[in-house]
Amino acid sequence: KGFHKYLYINELSKIDPGKIIKSIKIIKKIPITLSVEEIDLLLSSIDVTKSNGLRDKSIISILYSCGLRVSELINLNLTHLYLSEDVIRVIGKGRKERIIPIGNKGKVDLINYIDNIRPKLSRRGDSKGIIYLSNRGKILSRKTIWNIIKVHNCKVATSKRVSPHTFRHSFATHLLEGGADLRIVQELLGHSSISTTQIYTHIDKTYLKEIHKQFHPRG
Repeated sequence: KGFHKYLYINELSKIDPGKIIKSIKIIKKIPITLSVEEIDLLLSSIDVTKSNGLRDKSIISILYSCGLRVSELINLNLTHLYLSEDVIRVIGKGRKERIIPIGNKGKVDLINYIDNIRPKLSRRGDSKGIIYLSNRGKILSRKTIWNIIKVHNCKVATSKRVSPHTFRHSFATHLLEGGADLRIVQELLGHSSISTTQIYTHIDKTYLKEIHKQFHPRG
């Protein structure tokens, strides 16, 4: 269709046969999300007395509290924190910056990790101000974040296939369920187009249907 349109616009063809061809409708898959209860269960199951427990809990807590991408999480720097104002600065795709509020629980988990665990890890390598560090004091890899989540998800035996992005999806879904404006969610997620954010409206509609069915006398 695009090729024939190009030929027609540039007067290389007298007709545009693409006009009579219907475009294939692409059905976007609704992303997997966790309920608030499932996230609370996952976080509470992490033993913070064990090695890396505080770090792992803070990682999952921040992923959900701020709706971060994995790349944004692993590149978070101490200079990006404005905890007195309850916000963090995130460097997203295309080096675009955005300011995201950090919830009280996420803030507490982050401070616990920074105060009690990070100093020990940072002395083992050149951390360059990176917040979340490996046991060698280096920046964490994307694969390590996946493994951290996999390990803790297995402990609570969630039937869902949970990934780092699951917490970002849950972040957006729970905001919409709570009544947040779609444009605000778009800004928080760092989406350049509102059409990318609109996939979460499908989840929201499903949730609304469930509520209607559960509580309406003729549901």
